[in-house]
Amino acid sequence: MNSINRIKSLFYPEQYQGWGKKRKYFEGWYFKVLNRERTRAFAFIPGIAMDLNGRKHAFVQVLDGIEKKSQYHTFDASLFVPSPGKFELTIGPNRFSSTGLVLNLPGIKGSLSFSDIVPWPGKWYSPGIMGPYTFAPFMECNHGIVSMDHAVEGSLETAAEMADCSGGRGYTEKDWCHSFPSAYVWIQSNHFESENISFKASVARIPWLTGSFTGFITGLWFDRKLYSFTTYNRSSLKRLIINPSYVEMEFDNPLWNLVLKAYTDRPTPLASPVRGFMEGRIDESMTSELDLQLRDKKNGRLIFSGRGKNACIEISGPTETLMPR
Repeated sequence: MNSINRIKSLFYPEQYQGWGKKRKYFEGWYFKVLNRERTRAFAFIPGIAMDLNGRKHAFVQVLDGIEKKSQYHTFDASLFVPSPGKFELTIGPNRFSSTGLVLNLPGIKGSLSFSDIVPWPGKWYSPGIMGPYTFAPFMECNHGIVSMDHAVEGSLETAAEMADCSGGRGYTEKDWCHSFPSAYVWIQSNHFESENISFKASVARIPWLTGSFTGFITGLWFDRKLYSFTTYNRSSLKRLIINPSYVEMEFDNPLWNLVLKAYTDRPTPLASPVRGFMEGRIDESMTSELDLQLRDKKNGRLIFSGRGKNACIEISGPTETLMPR
């Protein structure tokens, strides 16, 4: 049964991928939630972690992006219950799916529902954001998008207040395999001047056969269209500048040119996977900003220009290894 579930889920990256896994494996989903006024910003990260010896636990990590605090709640692995054939899982009294979540954790409780979900489009031979790399059997870390942008309804009760999230916006993605890349930059915002606009960019060092390469997955959802720049769709990373106060990127393909400058804010530490177990550390900000410009290569026309608020940014590892050569 595990092998059947594993094959079926391969074509639906949002679903649980770890059927039959017993060691050196993690899988986690990232739910970003902001209220309408952007005065409350949360990330909820449920998942499962297994070390080299088969020791395992389930977890729900909570990031309060405004207060810049995080908590890591552990559960017995037996309480991690994914559903075959769809993205839905429970961890004890907590429930997560593409259409909402229910939380019952120390310090935060409540339920949220999601609608108008925007998935990353895929085809059977190129499912999800990983494209053909979905079928590579030796990836260090796989990545998936559940929703680039969606509407949020509901409320959350914290120790300090009742946070009304109705009218807010959300974003959901996931990672799975055994470790985060040795070096990477990840940037995301779906809070621009108008709604229904979302952007994400990730650049990472990818182990491959006897060496490694810099891979990237970048997309702008605008005017009901995805403008994508990826390692596998004839795009290139033209420029990458990283310093303590900002990140600059430029992507290019035969159709479009995209230029990004992101301004970093003070981050909060989070646990991250190393050989399956959550023993590493990364730093994430949910209060950064970015400027974005997208142009048509054929005529130079400016397709989109805007500033993204409440941008999430993670910068990890020896990022000099990511630079274009």
